[in-house]
Formats: sequence, structure tokens, C-alpha cells
Amino acid sequence: MRGQMMNLPLLITSFIERAGKLFGDVEIVSRRADRSIHRYTYKECRDRARRLAMVLHGLGLQPGDRVGTLMWNHYAHVEAYFGIPLAGGVFHTLNLRLHPAEIARIANHAHDRFVIVDEVLLPLWEQVAADFKPERVIVVSTPGAACRHGYDDYESALAESVKSFVPVDAHEDDAIGLCYTSGTTGMPKGVLYSHRALVLHALALSLPDVLGLRQSDVMLPLVPMFHVNAWGLPFAAAMLGAKMVLPGPCLDPTSICELFASERVTFSAGVPTIWMGMLRQIEQHPEAWHPQPGLRMLVGGSAPPELLIREFEKRGVRLIHGWGMTETSPLGTGSLIKSYMTDLGDDERFATLAKQGLPVPFIDIRTVNAAGICPHDGRTMGELEVRGPWVAASYFQSGAERDKWTDDGWFRTGDVATIDSEGYMRITDRTKDLIKSGGEWISSVDLENALMSHPQVQEAAVIAIHDPEWQERPLAVVVLKDGARATPESLRAHLAPRFPKWWLPEKFVFATEIPRTSTGKFLKTKLRELHGNAG
Repeated sequence: MRGQMMNLPLLITSFIERAGKLFGDVEIVSRRADRSIHRYTYKECRDRARRLAMVLHGLGLQPGDRVGTLMWNHYAHVEAYFGIPLAGGVFHTLNLRLHPAEIARIANHAHDRFVIVDEVLLPLWEQVAADFKPERVIVVSTPGAACRHGYDDYESALAESVKSFVPVDAHEDDAIGLCYTSGTTGMPKGVLYSHRALVLHALALSLPDVLGLRQSDVMLPLVPMFHVNAWGLPFAAAMLGAKMVLPGPCLDPTSICELFASERVTFSAGVPTIWMGMLRQIEQHPEAWHPQPGLRMLVGGSAPPELLIREFEKRGVRLIHGWGMTETSPLGTGSLIKSYMTDLGDDERFATLAKQGLPVPFIDIRTVNAAGICPHDGRTMGELEVRGPWVAASYFQSGAERDKWTDDGWFRTGDVATIDSEGYMRITDRTKDLIKSGGEWISSVDLENALMSHPQVQEAAVIAIHDPEWQERPLAVVVLKDGARATPESLRAHLAPRFPKWWLPEKFVFATEIPRTSTGKFLKTKLRELHGNAG
């Protein structure tokens, strides 16, 4: 027997319609590249997104056509997030931190028909355009600037759109967004998101025991809108009618702290690099830091040092550790303390919060190794597998890598993890980054986090180097804080109480910086290229 409920589609576009209708006066605030501030309302955003949809219809957009966006986080990018699906198209966020040839390769693979580009990114775009030729390029110009010859002007196109908005018929399984993986181990893979997946993801983000988002929040997504849809936060903000603050390209710690203060931010999200830089700024200028009561900040993309969580808590901020991937839209797990665990001592509580945490509702996780499904003992390592309604079931226009999905329907993440008896998951490494020494595994992530708890260390990355006796041994690449001093002996002594002796690196390299991927993760392929012969 089936239930007798209405069967209405779950559509992301309903969020901007609701926001415009019920929260029309709530602001969306953007910092432009020239540092000026743009303010307008959800009602204006909805109306302009509708106009963009009609512009795209006028250009001949067909259902499912891809529209590339090469933009920072600002109001026009939000309009594209909703306007392109309102037209029946698929927004494809291009990662502006990639090499121009790589951007072109991805855009060609996606068959983007049109591209919307920030004027300040035209020098980058013109390098991309050497290898990629869309039908039309629409430029979001700064106020008063004339659009370059040969390109369409975004504002003029919206102003000249006179046709009344006509919504397209949409199904909740229709594609609306496309994002490519970082591609650190080969050709990036496209992940094609549906209305249904992103609606359910936005609902899960907002749950009290996930991120606890609410209409009264002021959200500042520092994670780029080209990185897994800014982790879904613009959709959640529109769904709830919450004020959004968008930083544009101004991601230096001073600019970020200014926005926190001037806009009274209550929720933000970014990678550990952002929060470590912000913590340094706060340490140097404590008089400028006045967080709003109940400020929460989501950290993801890579594991944050436990020390980072401790330091922000001292300053009245709850740092929420989450885990996810492009393939999981992205949120898969989040860290919280269960109701019956509130009597934990500080060390145990922070150790728990530093784990990637519990699977959010609707997401299932397990770890698997050569012996089968791993026990939940907090020690046995295996590859993390995940399934859920916002987890990719295949890659876009690619028959390759079907082995990333198991026969019984789980996605193989490539992360190595443990799960404890309470269900808390902890990433110990990527499969390609584990160090095998004398037949035993060493976690580079555990060593990195321990090194970054040293008071003189700014950041640290650990890689495997060849060893004739033990097969592989760990090498640590360490960046010290400004003016700090440390020796290999002092760092090894810091690690010694935490790990078996055979885990400790014999070799340390002191560097001025650690190379990173376009999404802020340590680029260990480059480190191995630079230091792999140190053994």
C-alpha cells in the first residue's frame, strides 16, 4: 500500500522563489575586487536570476546545456547558481586556481556552451580561450567599466531582457550543477548534481546537530563557490532566507576579519589554511576580534590540527570539523559530542572533536580492508566507503573508474579511516599517502597534526621516502612560525610521547611554504617530486 501524499518535485529553484517572496528584504552583501561593497536583497536576486534565465533562453539554451562560470564569490555568481537552473541549464563552476590549459580541458570535456566571467578574471580567461571556444562569453563588469569588444556585458544583457519569466518544467532528478574533482592523481572527473540531491543536502546542513543553520544567521562562505558549490551553503542560505556575505577575491586575514566585524557574521566556512591565517591575525591584533555570540565556523577540505579547534574555542568560537568530497556534495560527516558524553575531560573532548565525526542523517559509512568490513574498534584501518542520496553514482561522461563503486552500491573514497565503537570516523590518510615501513602502516595525517601542535610550527606535511631496509620511512616538511626556531631533535621529542618509536621521522626538511592544490590541500605529489630522493 502506498501513502496518499502529494508528490511535488524537490527543486533547488524553489529556494530562491521562497526567499524572494518571504524574505525579500534580507540582504546579500558582496565585496568586489576593488574592495567596494555591493548590497541588495533576495527579492532583487530572484528577479535578476529570472532575467538571466530569459537571457539564456534568448541565446538558445536547451535543457541540460552547460554554462560555465569563472567567478569569485559574489552576487552575480549567486544569480548564476539559480538563474541557469531556472532556464533548465546546468551551471558548471570552473576552478580559477587551475592552470589555464587545465581549465580549458575541463570546459571542453563538459561541452560548456556559454561562459560567464568576472571582468577581473579576463586575463585568465583569455589564456583559457586559446584552447576553448564557447559560443558566447558574458562578462560581469565592475561599475562604470565598458565591456571588452567581442564579449557580452552581463548588466546590459539583464537590462535588455524584456520577456516575462516563464518557468521551465523540471524534474527533481534533472541535472543542475557540474563540478570537477581536483584531479591530483589524473584527469579531473565531473560530478553531476541533481535538484533532489542538493535540496536534501541543504536540508541536512541546516539540522541542529549538523551545522544548526537558521534564518537569523549571517553566513560568510569563504570556501569558493567553484569548490563543490561553496559546500552547499548558498543553497541553504536561500532556503532559510538567511543573510549572505560574500568576500569576492579578498581572502586575506585582514579583509576576512573586517567582514566578520562589519556584517556581524554568525556562521562561516573555510579550509584549515584560511582559519590558520585568521588565527595568526587574531593573535597579532586581538583588539580587532569581537566575535558574535554563538559564532560557528565549519572547517573541511583537509583535517585541521586539534590545536586550531582549541585556540578558537578559547576565543568563543565553535570550530565544526566536517568531512566530504566533491562526490558527496560534499558533506558526509560532522563532529559533535553526544549528549551522554558531556563529562569527557578536555583532552578527550578535543580529540573527539578533531575526528571527522559521525555520518550526517541519510549518509552511511563503512571501512573495508583485505579482511572485509572492519570492526568499529577505533584501531582497524580500512578504505572508507560511503553511500547516500547526495553521493555520486557515476562520473560525468566517463565510463572509466567504475571500480570506484562497489558491486553493492558503495562509493570507494580513497581515504583510509577508522571507526570507533561510538561511530566516530577518523581519517588516517589517503590510500596513496600511507607510509608502509617494515610491513606496518604509518599515518602521515596523524604525524602532521601532531607536528602542527608544536608551538613553533606553522604547518607540516609528511611523505614517504624510500628506505633500503624498511621499504619506506616518513620525511617531514616543516614550516616554522615567523621568528620561530626548532630542530629535528626537538620536533622528534615532541612526537615521541604520542607514537611508537618506529613512526618517528628520521629526516626533517625546513621550508618557507608547502605547495598546495587548488583547493588548499597539501600537494604531496610535488613534495615527493622535491624530496622523494632524500632517502
